[in-house]
Amino acid sequence: MVFNSLEFLLFGLLFFLLWPLFKKKDNPRWLYLVTASFLFYGWWDWRFLFLIIGSGLIDYFSGLWIDKFPKFRKQFLILSLIGNLGSLSIFKYSTFFATSLDSLFWKLGVQTNLVANIPEFALILPVGISFYTFQSLSYTIDVYRGRLNPTKNILHFFSYLSMFPQLVAGPIVRAKDLLKQLSKVPTVNALQVWHGIKLIVFGLFQKVVIADNLSSFIDAAFSGNGHYNGTLYWWVIMVAFAFQIYCDFSGYSLIARGLAKTMGYHFKMNFNHPYLSSSLKEFWGRWHISLSTWFRDYVYIPLGGGRKGLYKGMLFLWITMLLSGLWHGANITFIVWGGMHALFLTLERFYSKVGILRKTPKGVWILITFVQACVAWVFFRAESMEQSLTVLKSMFTFTSSDFQFLTTYFDAMVFLGIAIVIEISVHVKRTKINVQTVYRKFNLDLVFIAIALVTIVMFRGEGQQFIYFQF
Repeated sequence: MVFNSLEFLLFGLLFFLLWPLFKKKDNPRWLYLVTASFLFYGWWDWRFLFLIIGSGLIDYFSGLWIDKFPKFRKQFLILSLIGNLGSLSIFKYSTFFATSLDSLFWKLGVQTNLVANIPEFALILPVGISFYTFQSLSYTIDVYRGRLNPTKNILHFFSYLSMFPQLVAGPIVRAKDLLKQLSKVPTVNALQVWHGIKLIVFGLFQKVVIADNLSSFIDAAFSGNGHYNGTLYWWVIMVAFAFQIYCDFSGYSLIARGLAKTMGYHFKMNFNHPYLSSSLKEFWGRWHISLSTWFRDYVYIPLGGGRKGLYKGMLFLWITMLLSGLWHGANITFIVWGGMHALFLTLERFYSKVGILRKTPKGVWILITFVQACVAWVFFRAESMEQSLTVLKSMFTFTSSDFQFLTTYFDAMVFLGIAIVIEISVHVKRTKINVQTVYRKFNLDLVFIAIALVTIVMFRGEGQQFIYFQF
């Protein structure tokens, strides 16, 4: 079940119609939330409910046992790690590792076929497995570190783990943030509901108007059906993809935050206009914030962070970014994407100390950061390393382009322009005017909702799954 579907519309209407009947009673509220969340997730494939339940039970009991048997706390943490990372490895990476080993053995003259021995069920990637695995794992780690008391109510735990707005594509909500909210009777006022509706509407606008209208243009290029080439063409493609993936995933996060808001819960911001960043370090403070902070808190800092000197800090940075790439997909291209960001971040640490570069206008650095992001996105979007290198060659050999694609994909160009204008306007508003004053004076939110809804109905693109469902 996806947010931009008729099924979810009916599901959401029924859920929020009945929600007031349950929200004031603890156990009934949690049972209702868990049941609805399982229905939401199981709509795709009910068999994988056993996976999320199994993963959740391991972490629920691991948390209790870490607290109850402190002498064996490390062993219970290892149990949690094996349970979560083991299931993630089986379903997400088994084919990738088997193929890689087969290729290696063949080069050594040994004929193997490990891929053929992978069970059929492991070839299906459960939706959202990377998200709820990391969310569940963070709970156990925080209990182990003594930063969180384990919850004894199993319904309470599964309400946190499976809450449907963020279940399949984030944001990755920390237990210390959400469990406190779940333990109290949620209070919702008209202002919260209105704020939630605005988030939902703008999220849908980002997804179905911007991202979905850009998808056919980008898919045609990477499938080889675009019939165009040249430097300008591929730069436009990559700029379009940069905004497609941004609007697609930011749209999902906004809808999730909006749904939670209307229920009386608060999710932290997951995207903060990342393409307005003047450095890649700032970019990662604005892009997929819940994931970047997860890797910072549970990988980079435990390794040593920047506490063990410049060069070890850079080593830990590379490890973190490569793991981030692998998290996104079982393909060498994702690992290279992570490596590209590690390389750019490493270079940034050095040239940021050069005096003359520090005086460069902020707008120039925003452009440079955006170009770096687009170059790295090539590896994220391409189907193979060969295709990635071909696209990069086209981007930097400065070959002439047939400008006909600008008219062939005129609709996509219009929506790309709208996305760019929105981001630029955000930057202008932040630096030039008091947005709150304008908001209060003209009540622009009502106008915005009306325009957005009309645009969604009239100009929605072909229905597409959210990109991050593959992760």
